[in-house]
Amino acid sequence: MHCSRVRAQRECPDLILPAPKQDSYRPETRIRHRVRSIPQQNGDSGAPPHLNLAALQPRWAVRGLTTCSFQLSDTSLLRTECYVDGKWVPAQSGKVFSVENPSTTAQVAVCPEFDVADTEAAIVVAQNAFKTYRKTTPRARSKLLRRWYDLMMENVDDLARIITAENGKPLADAVTEVKYAASFLEWFSEEAPRIYGDTIQASNPDCRLVTIKEPVGVCGLIAPWNFPAAMITRKAGPALAAGCTTVIKAPAEAPFSALALAELAHRAGIPAGVVNVITALDNTPAVGLSMTTHPFIKKVSFTGSTPVGKLLMKQCSSTLKKLSFELGGNAPFIVFEDADLDVAVRGLVASKFRITGQTCVCANRILVHRSVYDAFIQKVLDVVRTFEIGDGLGEKTTHGPLIHGRAVAKVHEHVQDAVSKGARLLHGGQPLTHLGPNFFDITVLADMKPGMKVCTEETFGPVAAFFAFDTEQEAIDLANDSDVGLAGYFFSKNASRCWRVAEALEVGMVGVNVGKSTTTPLIPLPIWRKDS
Repeated sequence: MHCSRVRAQRECPDLILPAPKQDSYRPETRIRHRVRSIPQQNGDSGAPPHLNLAALQPRWAVRGLTTCSFQLSDTSLLRTECYVDGKWVPAQSGKVFSVENPSTTAQVAVCPEFDVADTEAAIVVAQNAFKTYRKTTPRARSKLLRRWYDLMMENVDDLARIITAENGKPLADAVTEVKYAASFLEWFSEEAPRIYGDTIQASNPDCRLVTIKEPVGVCGLIAPWNFPAAMITRKAGPALAAGCTTVIKAPAEAPFSALALAELAHRAGIPAGVVNVITALDNTPAVGLSMTTHPFIKKVSFTGSTPVGKLLMKQCSSTLKKLSFELGGNAPFIVFEDADLDVAVRGLVASKFRITGQTCVCANRILVHRSVYDAFIQKVLDVVRTFEIGDGLGEKTTHGPLIHGRAVAKVHEHVQDAVSKGARLLHGGQPLTHLGPNFFDITVLADMKPGMKVCTEETFGPVAAFFAFDTEQEAIDLANDSDVGLAGYFFSKNASRCWRVAEALEVGMVGVNVGKSTTTPLIPLPIWRKDS
């Protein structure tokens, strides 16, 4: 959690849990695809319930909302301004950037282009809020988190549609993510009252040593685009439970999930300044530098690439911040000769092709014992040929696009590199330009060898690359031949081998006869090598 000498976030007027904030004015459902106004200006408590929307425009500012290009039950969840100090605010410069749906390349909406001044203002707000929020009781914080969780569960479908619109993942996967994201708030709502200290027997019989845990302070949370909801609640949940305030940098590729979560946090009654969400595209490096060097921020949590993580760690060193990083992966997936091949195929499909291969824990190098090599690949091909690639909102879609054209180019480069060095292309291998610029076919490569880019770099795409091995030790050596070690998987029916190989793999998370390794609040975030 975010304790140890953990400071807090935010200000509440008193230590009594505030009542949930409600939207003051909600137009009728017949105009649900238009904007909903958020009044509350100059001390007004809200608009009367049945006023004409057009008549309200001169007086009631419609801030942070946009016309929805896809169907939502509650269009007020699609916010287009940043959330700072309990208010929806634009960038001081007035600049915005456009966010496109990767499936259609149509604009979803625009977001503020925050700069250093905007970021520092948000940090100061969080610091001021911390002075009061740190004094709230753990039980009060627990109730706030629980309300936030409840609101997420009440709005699962809308939150999922926002994720799919900005991220491209199939709607079913987005629904799963929303529930996964909400689970972090539920868990930490229960953990908040369990922030216990310790009593230690001193060498002096007349003394007792007592430790207490306090919130560290303002936490800077930098989230990725592939899980734009879950990676925010995973970071913000423990921070708020500990009594910390937050400044959340939403991913530029998929910022609207973060803003929707901020809207729900507002409705849950989380005090102004405790949760602040900012956005930026071109100014992202400058915003990141501000967050990593500002003395008010005491902890930084980042999920993203290893090179960026190294840069942020270097920047944080000037103020000796506490750090929690989850960086790139290159996960091995081992199938031994005694494995249940059908179980292993299901595990591989879940690991490799989830979100079209765009997860840091997905299988990148698939190592199969030579005696079952051909049979296993054939079973994988049989499944791959049933996939439906398309718009994430399509009813039959099983796999969506990559996030942008740069991702497509990288995946294509890895495939071409492997084929040029002797790999066999068994399926796919090309961009699906007839679907759009961000689609790449599900790809299966055989006869892979060390030295190919897939071996040394994280592909982050739908490429299943198969290597053959003959002995257990050879498989372990191949699996450990990487400078990162976030996750690894293997399949075997031999109990002794399961223990032996699990301990030999130099990775933080090991999946034994399962294909999805995921972080859970039940255990510490594991690290190895350059992953964290």
